[in-house]
Amino acid sequence: MKNIFLYTILVCSLFAACQSVGSHNDTDENDAKGKKNVSKRDYSINKSNSYSDLFFDSTAMEKYIASKQLPDSIARRIRSFYNTRNYQFAWFSSDGLSEQTYAFWNLHDYVTTYDNDTTLKDKKLQKRMDALVAEENLSPRADASYINTELTLTEHFIRYILNNYEKGYVKRKEMERFIPFKRQDPLFLADSLLNKKHKDDKYFEDVHPPYRALKEQLGKYYNVAKGGGWPQITPIKKSLKKGVSDPVITMIKRRLQITGEMIGKDTSQVFTDTLENAVRTFQTTMGYKPDGVITVQLVKDMNVPAIERVKQILLNMGRMRWMPIEPDGRLIIVNIPEFALHVYENKKKAWDMDVVVGKEGHNTTMFSGDLNQIVFSPYWNVPPSIVQKEILPKLASNPGYLASQNMEQVGTDENGVPKIRQLPGPGNSLGKVKFLFPNSFNIYFHDTNAKSLFERDKRAFSHGCIRLAEPEKMAHYLLRDQPEWTPEKMEDAMNSGKEQYVKLKNPVPVIITYYTAWVDDNGQLNFRDDIYSHDETVGSKMFIGGYSEQIASRK
Repeated sequence: MKNIFLYTILVCSLFAACQSVGSHNDTDENDAKGKKNVSKRDYSINKSNSYSDLFFDSTAMEKYIASKQLPDSIARRIRSFYNTRNYQFAWFSSDGLSEQTYAFWNLHDYVTTYDNDTTLKDKKLQKRMDALVAEENLSPRADASYINTELTLTEHFIRYILNNYEKGYVKRKEMERFIPFKRQDPLFLADSLLNKKHKDDKYFEDVHPPYRALKEQLGKYYNVAKGGGWPQITPIKKSLKKGVSDPVITMIKRRLQITGEMIGKDTSQVFTDTLENAVRTFQTTMGYKPDGVITVQLVKDMNVPAIERVKQILLNMGRMRWMPIEPDGRLIIVNIPEFALHVYENKKKAWDMDVVVGKEGHNTTMFSGDLNQIVFSPYWNVPPSIVQKEILPKLASNPGYLASQNMEQVGTDENGVPKIRQLPGPGNSLGKVKFLFPNSFNIYFHDTNAKSLFERDKRAFSHGCIRLAEPEKMAHYLLRDQPEWTPEKMEDAMNSGKEQYVKLKNPVPVIITYYTAWVDDNGQLNFRDDIYSHDETVGSKMFIGGYSEQIASRK
């Protein structure tokens, strides 16, 4: 700033000496443009309504900009970003990293690892973030160290947006709202998303089709919620099937007509064929087997207020902002709350597979990476957390525990915790094969011996990795362009009892998401349980009135 100020004085002095009249107008125009490109500071934000409870002084930001000698184009955006937040932290709060921090760091990790984006490489930041992500009981503070990391992440975030999106599709003010900044009325937020017009007619949804599809559904539910929502159905005590007659049927028909599952204006008390078809559609929307039976739980799902569904859609539109642009060619997507894996080829779905994901307390993380290796007959290197919490207590009472589980100790780590692995074989927890995509969370796909878990509707049981219902199918698919790997050779490798790594000739991108609301390939809106309470955590900080427990989890 000091250099800019001195430069301005020098220029004005020279122009005054030359009695050049037009120069002052040019300077005024540049100053006006600079101010126009910086959002006004929002002094209405404070600790009672902010998204994060940590704040810092603007002088710290100015010192950072000066010390880094940032170009004015980046400096203006940083000032604008924090004016919008009233100098509230974006990436940290006193209870840890925000959901958006994990999401952005995953994108950052991907472009620096796989896309070789050298402009974002920063060894110091990488080391710092690796440590923060690994810390289980993180309690950030508004001190110099965290402020520096906060501002460095924001600089990298701005550079990422500028580097990865064509100009115009992520507006400056829109970018500033990728991370919530204060509690707001969900209908106000929905209205601003639905009705904001851009002069250049460029919108984020133009480059992100899943976001566009969900935004269209937001419009539908916004109108319903703004109009008062739908009627609450009298709770039932037993399931209802086609053919029965009951006054509650009239209420159910009206409810499903409002959201479009049921066509026509039938308001009779009779459970008709038309209602059965509507119920099947609603069941599919909620992730149930579409048997056409109205259960006690299904009525509870119908009774979730429209305004709560608006919140759920808004939260997931926010998550979609952090997903990479889907590539051409092959792609694997796992949606954690759906307990499903989807394979795409040239943006068209090829096939699906059921999965088991991490149970509560062992949350599978959202991230993206390239699946580049298959391991047949794998060892299971037991994570240190499992060694400490589960294995060491058992060893204390049973010295023969490792041998009984076909495990062995192979030294200790830097903290003195025993390194334990399970040998390949029939009892191995990873089954016969695992699939690797390098990441800092130690997450991968693998086989499992617990096949019965795939028979359940809700499948959150693992320690964080993702178990595949059909691992052999996945291996065959990934190695289909490596003809030396015949089905017979793969079968032998899976049962050899000897670990073998195979590098893929053509790595396949993997995206792991946490969507509790999305539009599927058939154009149907889906809702799912918030199995890790991510919606509840973010929604409580994002919306006036918090986030209803009615949709946190179906009990």
